[in-house]
Amino acid sequence: MERNIVESGTPRKSANSRWRVIGNILTRALPLGLLVGTAAPALAQDTIEWTHLGGDAHHTRYTPANNINPNNFGELKEAWVWNGSSFDAQSGRSTPSYVNGKLYTVAGPRRHVIAMDPETGETLWSYREPNTFRWEYSMRKDYGKGVAYAEVDGKGVIYIISPAFFLTALDADTGAPLQGFGKPVPIDGFAQTGVVDLLADLGHPFDPYYGIDKEIGYLTSSSPPIVVNGVVVVGNSAEQGYNQSRIENVPGDILAYDAKTGDFKWKFNVIPRPGEFGHDTWESDAWQYTGDVSPWAPLSADPELGLVYVATNPPTIDYYGGFSPGDNLFGTSLIALDVATGERKWHFQLVHHDVWNYDIPTAPVLLDVQQNGRTIKAVAQPTKQTLLFVFNRETGEPLWPIEERPVPQSVVPGEQLSATQPFPSKPLPYDMQGLSVDTMIDFTPELRQQAIAALADWQIGPMYNPPLHRDNALGKRGVYWCPSDAGGSNITGPAAADPETGIIYVSSQSACAPHTLVPGDEADLRYMTDNGTTTTGITPARYANGAGGGAPRAPSGLPLMKPPYSRITAIDLNSGEHLWMIPIGETPDRIKNNPALAGVDIGNTGTGAQALMMVTPSMLLYAGEVSDGTPHLFAIDKATGRELARLPVPAQTRYGMMSYVHQGEQYIVLQTGSTLTAMSLHGPVANSAGGH
Repeated sequence: MERNIVESGTPRKSANSRWRVIGNILTRALPLGLLVGTAAPALAQDTIEWTHLGGDAHHTRYTPANNINPNNFGELKEAWVWNGSSFDAQSGRSTPSYVNGKLYTVAGPRRHVIAMDPETGETLWSYREPNTFRWEYSMRKDYGKGVAYAEVDGKGVIYIISPAFFLTALDADTGAPLQGFGKPVPIDGFAQTGVVDLLADLGHPFDPYYGIDKEIGYLTSSSPPIVVNGVVVVGNSAEQGYNQSRIENVPGDILAYDAKTGDFKWKFNVIPRPGEFGHDTWESDAWQYTGDVSPWAPLSADPELGLVYVATNPPTIDYYGGFSPGDNLFGTSLIALDVATGERKWHFQLVHHDVWNYDIPTAPVLLDVQQNGRTIKAVAQPTKQTLLFVFNRETGEPLWPIEERPVPQSVVPGEQLSATQPFPSKPLPYDMQGLSVDTMIDFTPELRQQAIAALADWQIGPMYNPPLHRDNALGKRGVYWCPSDAGGSNITGPAAADPETGIIYVSSQSACAPHTLVPGDEADLRYMTDNGTTTTGITPARYANGAGGGAPRAPSGLPLMKPPYSRITAIDLNSGEHLWMIPIGETPDRIKNNPALAGVDIGNTGTGAQALMMVTPSMLLYAGEVSDGTPHLFAIDKATGRELARLPVPAQTRYGMMSYVHQGEQYIVLQTGSTLTAMSLHGPVANSAGGH
């Protein structure tokens, strides 16, 4: 069976794909839809933009702004707070963009689009899509993550994907739907322009108000589109695989539209049809009825190469794939597509026949690195399993060999796993993989024995320890696998990178989880799934441990594994070597003061939570907590990991942060749940009427 095929594409160059200085303003060069992915130091930091949710099209979470630096970091003050309670904002997952003097974001389950004053946080305008059953049914309502921006005929345009799966283009100055974009939607309340019904181009029967028949499947969205070279590329997300027990679903095919007109340009089939590359990896004709493989993580792009980089998740039903034997391309894969045509230039499948829910949760990160005197355009993909896959982003060739290694096989009836999985030779894993007695808690011999006893009824083992069904011949309650499907790396800890040095900073947590598969008809009743018509029958369909989860009890309320429980790892992508590792934040009081640890020096275990990071020319910033739970912003030396400074902040940061310079003042915006909190050196603008 053919795997991981590379196809080289013709590189596209653009003279306008660099940051540029106009007068004393650092700005973007943006012809129609061209969004910049490469940063350069500012000559005069009067205006510095943050154009994508990841800062740039390369998704580095890097800013060239250096007004705030280690020398004045301790002087940061709260400048303004934007309160999203009137929009019912809760998750705090949306990273604002700062473009042409305004901040833009989405908020709340209606995914309101918001424009804000960057000095005060005052709301300038908002847009809300009319109600539909498609919106009511969506399980990703409050997870919009951000907006996309482009310029059309010299005018700024904001693009969003709604939970109901409409693509909307808005005038960036007024919030009005863009004239001449899309087609009228036959639902009361919708504007006659500015909207594209994305379901119309997927190829499935649908009703404009109700969407796709739930017996066929369902698609929604949890990330914004990306606009590259005049093309709007759209991902999607399906019903959570851990809430599925029926085998039918629709594929999460990737769509693309003209940024000016909204005209449909192309569709990439994430489950290959007959005659398409990868079709043979779907055995037993499973391609006909199953689906998902949704690219729900944010997208990255290289405008110069004309390529967009798409990360996907597993096929339908996260923990059982007996009804879809084979490797299942393009599930849990990194795919490079030509933005003009949708043609696959190269791909790499990171997990074959994924039954661990090791979906790729964060955007690919693009960096230029140096190897043997050559500059290589690279793309790095962090994963839940703490493997960092690094490729030449133009050709798809790995920067270091990737080995197919044997992995444990399943004893679940009807399941057929891949005999091997890919492991990079470099970089080395950046967090725990698998669980054994040697990696269990060892602060004292008694705690080690408690951990062994707690896991006696559970199957433990190396990474890719396969799911286990109830009433199995091994006599185990289920499987306890590490890393769990919570990561490793995960949604709330996207990587950050320094384009000047080629160093990537990866956040991770040491997390394991218990899983027990149950019969599909039982799971179907328990979880009220209504997608599809066919359960997996007598074979296990998904994990379920009943009330309370049935998870193994930690010794004395402590984690079962050795610390650190969460960490930041700096990896030099020029050499593939780890540079340093630090725990995230401080040991929580509940662990530090645990009676079982009296008199034991446990060091800094880290909080167990992901770090929310951003890179500047002079430091790595991350949001975390100290022992008593007080949220802080930490400044770290990028080269050594040494802490330079720390600062208490008003609220806990949940997903990430961003920075911009407006009229000479640099702001750092923290995503603090239902609010956005902006920090600056001078605090609130004098006589400001907005934001607080």
